[in-house]
Amino acid sequence: MPKNRNTFSFLARWPRRAASRAVHVGWAWAQRAGAVTAEDPGRLRFGAIGAGTRLAFPQGTVFGEPWIELGAHCIIGEQVTLTAGMMPDLDLGPDPILTLGDGVVLGRGSHVIADTTVTIGSDTYCGPYVYITSTNHSYDDPHEPVGKQWPRMEPVAIGPGCWIGTGAVILPGARLGRNVVVAAGAVVRGEVPDRAVVAGAPARVVRSWDPEKGWQPPLRTPAPVPIPEGVTPEQLLALAELDEVRESP
Repeated sequence: MPKNRNTFSFLARWPRRAASRAVHVGWAWAQRAGAVTAEDPGRLRFGAIGAGTRLAFPQGTVFGEPWIELGAHCIIGEQVTLTAGMMPDLDLGPDPILTLGDGVVLGRGSHVIADTTVTIGSDTYCGPYVYITSTNHSYDDPHEPVGKQWPRMEPVAIGPGCWIGTGAVILPGARLGRNVVVAAGAVVRGEVPDRAVVAGAPARVVRSWDPEKGWQPPLRTPAPVPIPEGVTPEQLLALAELDEVRESP
């Protein structure tokens, strides 16, 4: 009797397993087929899209593509919104509005809203759900609904080599220097100098680099030891396995 019950249970589960596998296989195919690249742009016609750049499927809202220029080897995660202009089908002139340098990474669910110029420098990495905008609501008239008041726009410039943490917000007029770290959840406005770490809402500098003294305040963790030249991946793997043997009881 138990054997028959197991057989019937397997037969009952088989259609669900088959359907689950079919859904996953189909979704994997859709992700591959729906990705946007320079070779396969789909319906999107960017002003420029560099070699090796990929927009994962499904994409978020994308419009104003003729005024969006993407560098080479960028990674744009799923559900990322990229917009140039306040609405589709506007003529924004001869110059790009939204520009990404080479090697930019935008994490899943991020938004880059460029009603006026937004520039993100090369090798800048953004975590998921980062919000970068050149537009802000105005609140000049206390009697008029805020959403009906004309917004204010200021250019945004993010230097190369920055790291922008999950959920950070970059507001209009922000100007980030080179190799800036923005902590998760920070709200950034104004100017941030090169090689600084900012955190908080509104964000403030919590650590900066001094050419003579190094990081101020000093780092709480030691700097990683660089890998010697000539060491192969196989040798690193062997060392890691040796450490595991030493640590095991």
